[in-house]
Formats: sequence, structure tokens, C-alpha cells
Amino acid sequence: MTDTLADSRSTSRMFTEGVPVVVEDVPRRSATDRAELLADPGFGRYFTDTMFIARYRTGQGWYDARLTAYAPLQMDPSTAALHYAQSIFEGLKAYAQPDGSVATFRPTANAARFARGAKRLAMPPVPEDGFLAAVDALVDADRDWVPTGPDQTLYIRPYQLATEPFLGVRPANEYLFLVIASPAGAYFSRGVHPVSVYLSEDYIRAAPGGTGDVKCAGNYAASLLAQEQAIAAGCDQVVWLDALEKRYVEEMGGMNLFFVLGSGADAELVTPELTGTLLPGITRDSLITLAREKGHTVTERRFSVEEWRKGVADGTVTETFACGTAAVITPVGEVRARTGDFVIGDGTPGPLSMELRSSLLDIQHGRVPDTHGWLHRVG
Repeated sequence: MTDTLADSRSTSRMFTEGVPVVVEDVPRRSATDRAELLADPGFGRYFTDTMFIARYRTGQGWYDARLTAYAPLQMDPSTAALHYAQSIFEGLKAYAQPDGSVATFRPTANAARFARGAKRLAMPPVPEDGFLAAVDALVDADRDWVPTGPDQTLYIRPYQLATEPFLGVRPANEYLFLVIASPAGAYFSRGVHPVSVYLSEDYIRAAPGGTGDVKCAGNYAASLLAQEQAIAAGCDQVVWLDALEKRYVEEMGGMNLFFVLGSGADAELVTPELTGTLLPGITRDSLITLAREKGHTVTERRFSVEEWRKGVADGTVTETFACGTAAVITPVGEVRARTGDFVIGDGTPGPLSMELRSSLLDIQHGRVPDTHGWLHRVG
């Protein structure tokens, strides 16, 4: 069953200067139907009632910003993004807070990265205030979809694509900016388990001067074959190496990596430096801050497969974990490669990995004070 509700919060909200947000009547699923979906939302399976959409045209700028019903898009067969992949996206989350409010985590960082990605793909950047206004508007409209179960969140997907119908190879003159949202349960349904990874020696994720440091759709399409290769080798994920020498570790799938050297209070964290081929992860940056506050040295530098293998063998490397918005922290337990496999520690989640994961989740869910100003209250 659905209820059609008219939202009276119409044009008082602005997308960006001179562009009001028009709020349309949206058919809304009943509280009973919504509760049934929120009981077991999974990840990326269900979507809220509303989506945000704004249009861009060269010479006109951004216009026609609106909150409307979540529905399929209609596109011309020659739509530019379908042929030349001018398409970028972001991922962030909204969290139910103990006082009943809702907050997003570091959305200004997502807004800035989204703008950088647009410039790299020769697309008009969404103004950062417009990005924040769009996310706020959608979360506010669909706040009943923010789940309140343990570690449950509302995953938010802003994206931008070229919509001009043409087949010439040039930047498009027309674009859509959209924001959709999907309730998400705990990423690990059976708790946090270390993953096995496969070193990709046949394919690369990104090369210097490429698009490795932005979230463009083409990066992920190009990763799928290597991920299938990893699964065929009995692994959960692929680990990417550098394009030039194939010696240095870069990312795991679409997540940043950390290596723990030593243990206890003196443990050091090493994470691959941002050379332009790695995505500057917001979770990565947050964990660096938290680890340093706990007294750990965090070093950003190149980290080779050889150093990883030798460090595990002699006990120097005690933990390895990946991090990203969806899972926060994913421990790595086993590495498989043509040059030989190895197991990190005893194959279980390491203590520092779990401590950092808990610390970040506590901030995001409002269980401890947010001393960094990372939480952005909605509404």
C-alpha cells in the first residue's frame, strides 16, 4: 500500500544561488511496508521513495532542481554517458543519532571530491553548497527510511552523468545531477571476518595521469574482470598493484589499504601514499586522524608486495585492513598470488583494526562526542 503525501516544504530550500528546490507530491510506501523492508535491508537492494534531480545546460547553468518520486530515467539512445562514460558518483551515509536526529558523515569532503571528479572528466562541477543542499533535502524528505538498528545506515548515492544526445567525442553540453538513497544493514551479516585477496598481476586499476583518484564509473567497469579472476582463484577481493613496476600495493577493490607494523601502543600504521592513482578515501583520512590521536605513528608511503610478504613472515606486519564507506574496516586475512600465498597473523581480525573500526562507528552513530565536527545534522 502507498500513501500520497504532499510535502509543503517547497521552494524555501535552495539548491544553489538562484535555483530553488521544487518539491513534488511523492507516493510514499506505508509505514508497514517500509518497516518490512527495513527489517532486513541488505545493501543496495531497496531505495527510498524520493530522489533529487537537477539539470545543467551550457550557457544556462544549473536549473530545474527538484525532489521527485524515485523512478526510472528516460534517455535518448545516443545519450553521451552511455557511449563515452562521462559519469561520476559519490557514496556517503546518514546515521540515526541517539537523540532522534539524523546526521551525515563528512559530506563537505564528499562535495569537494565530487567537484574534483567532475573537473577531471570535463564536466561542470556541482557547486559544493548545492551538493550539500541536495543531500540534505533528500535525507530530510526520506528521514523515515533511516534505519535505527545496530550499525544500520542510510546509504546515499549522488551521481552526475552527461545526457546530451550526440555521438561526437567532446564534453557534453547537458548533464543530470541526481541523489538517491538506500537503507543499508550491517555490511557483515555474520560479524567482521577477514577476507582473502588475490594480487592482480594481469590487470591494473589506474596509471599516472589517469582517473584513479576520482570516482568515475569507468574505473569500476574496468575492475570487474580482475575481480572475477580473484573469485576464480578462491578469493573475496582483488588487490591492485602499481602500473609501472607492479611491485607496490595500491588498493583493494575500491577500498584503501592499511598495514600495521608491530603491536600494542607502539604499533605503526602504513598506508599507500596518494600519488594520483589512488582514491583519496574519506574513511582513510578519518582513520589516519583517529590513529594519530591514539598515539600511533601513521606513515603514508609506497609499500611493496615484497615488504608485505617479508613483514608477515618475520612478524613485522601484524595486521592488514582495507577501509571504505560501505564496510568501514575490512580485515585482510590471506593473500594469494602466483608467487606464493601467505596468511597475515593468525588469520583473525587484528586488535588495532577492530579498535579503529569501533572508534569510527561510535562517532558516526553518535555514541561518543564528535570532537572533529565530522557529523552534519540534517533538518
